[in-house]
Amino acid sequence: MSTIFASLGMSLDGFVAGPNSHPQNPLGDGGLRIHEWAEAAEAWRERQSMTGGTGGNQDDDIVRATFERAGAYIMGRRMFDEGEAGWPDPPPFRAPVFVLTHTPREPWVRQGGTTFHFVTEGPESALALARQAAGEKDVQVSGGADTVRQFLAAGLLDELELHVAPVILGAGNRLLDGVSPELRLEPVRTVGSPKVTHVTYRITG
Repeated sequence: MSTIFASLGMSLDGFVAGPNSHPQNPLGDGGLRIHEWAEAAEAWRERQSMTGGTGGNQDDDIVRATFERAGAYIMGRRMFDEGEAGWPDPPPFRAPVFVLTHTPREPWVRQGGTTFHFVTEGPESALALARQAAGEKDVQVSGGADTVRQFLAAGLLDELELHVAPVILGAGNRLLDGVSPELRLEPVRTVGSPKVTHVTYRITG
């Protein structure tokens, strides 16, 4: 069965976005600094229809492997709204994306295999659709923080991968605010690089 995983960049003080985030200021004030390591990776730039970047290092390998393992994606409406204007065509996903929303909308078909489907019935429904679409591949819960917290609270997440950047934001959207202290995590991998530390946890309870 597919592994359901989240993979998010995070500041050293626990934020995945800075304050004042909105579609004209994606990831909020200072939030883009969290992802400078990814933006330098060849694999990330390829998915953004850009050239250049650095390949063959730990960061590039992790970006490439994360894209390759995901057969479908789930995200919240806020993440979709912030990314809609900025994603190229084809978008970086190249797979079906299921957007959690309260507002129905027809599927949005893009190039490269990406179709955005808008799901109004909640996380469990989105997950059932994503699992079916992913086939033998995994399902990535892309964010934002509130969506990941919903999946954690419902016991629907198998794995949490954090890319911790040496950045202090001081305010914004903190990933683990309100998460139950009963959550049990088992570290399974830590990979260091000059710009970021990648930590993967298996969720055990």
